Amino acid sequence: MKLSRLYTKVIQFGRERDPRNKTRINSYADTALLYGNPDTEIKKMMVGIDIEVGELLLADKIRREEGLDLVISHHPEGRAHAAFYEVMQLQVDMLIKVGISKRVAQELLNERKAEVERKVLPGNHMRAVDAARILDLPFMCAHTPADNHASSFIQELLKKEKPKKVEDILDILNEVPEYKDAKTNLSGPRIILGSPKRAVGKIFVEMTGGTEGSKEVFDKMYKVGIRTLVSMHLSEEHFKKVRNANLNVVIAGHISSDTLGLNLLLDRIEKEEKLEIINCSGFRRIRR
Repeated sequence: MKLSRLYTKVIQFGRERDPRNKTRINSYADTALLYGNPDTEIKKMMVGIDIEVGELLLADKIRREEGLDLVISHHPEGRAHAAFYEVMQLQVDMLIKVGISKRVAQELLNERKAEVERKVLPGNHMRAVDAARILDLPFMCAHTPADNHASSFIQELLKKEKPKKVEDILDILNEVPEYKDAKTNLSGPRIILGSPKRAVGKIFVEMTGGTEGSKEVFDKMYKVGIRTLVSMHLSEEHFKKVRNANLNVVIAGHISSDTLGLNLLLDRIEKEEKLEIINCSGFRRIRR
């Protein structure tokens, strides 16, 4: 499979799992071919949640000894990191779907998006990309397309299993191989707010959209009937706000959720052509 086709498939499959109306989907700013010839034939690649200079040096060593065609990072690097806040727009559609008005959702998102842009602005975005260029090592990242797969999967799973108590969500998640694996490494799903015996109520799954949304949205969620939040992760600032909103919060796990999304995405890609994949940087390839 050529690198250009692999990238095209990542975007296509990401769009197919996007929570938005398909006519409203723009390109994914946090997913990019960062370095390499698009015509490169890909048979063997190294995949990790975070790929920095150290992982690229490891990849170069593997290439010299065994052969390697591509390195994929889940988290964005280079220009994809510099502009990743742009994908946050999809959070508006997610909030509208659960009953929050478009005006309120957009106002909250605009403020949070600007905050993330300011935070990202001073970063040394090209560090890892420059290393890939010096090593002449093809390099890409796939962020929101993978997260869309994790989000869609968890929503459908919870819809099917119909948890009644908060602890039921943990039982359901812990049957997913990626979360089961994370549990053995002490980073599995856990309840950080709410009693395990408390009723679940209406669930909001927050697993895509670039990063965490507005800190001011949680009381709005409660007013439209949401009682439980299932997220990859939650900052301390967000935690303090959600606690005041009286919501249950289940943290599924950051790296394990990223791994789930990547696995689901790669499963679809490998239906076309099997690829040899080397796991690194927190990623574990689990095929379904």
